[in-house]
Amino acid sequence: MQEKLAGLDFDVVVGAESRGFIFGTPIAYNMHKPFVLVRKKGKLPCETVSMEYDLEYGSATIEMHKDSIKPGQKVVIIDDLIATGGTIEAAAKLVEQLGGEVVKIVFLMELAGLKGREKLAGYDVESVICYEGK
Repeated sequence: MQEKLAGLDFDVVVGAESRGFIFGTPIAYNMHKPFVLVRKKGKLPCETVSMEYDLEYGSATIEMHKDSIKPGQKVVIIDDLIATGGTIEAAAKLVEQLGGEVVKIVFLMELAGLKGREKLAGYDVESVICYEGK
């Protein structure tokens, strides 16, 4: 996953709860970048911004600390899996709401049959493993 970021100019790594933490934290550490958490509603201790998004079976809300992204910062989002794309689309919108620019999104695995990449069409998206099914 880290190799997908080689040569890329960015300031911050963002990871979505919870496996995004597992993959994003060591990448941020190795590349000497700060790591920002995206969590389910009500889990972060300070002032937050939030975004509601649709799931296959309902809806959910994610949050980031309001001061976690500074205007103009270039952001990479890391997660384990892209399925329908809703969670990471919401995370990208939160980054943009705070004035950041999403310069790349990296997944370990992609379930291409669920067409999540279509929701992220405006972003540079890469996956390490692509499974054509659902």
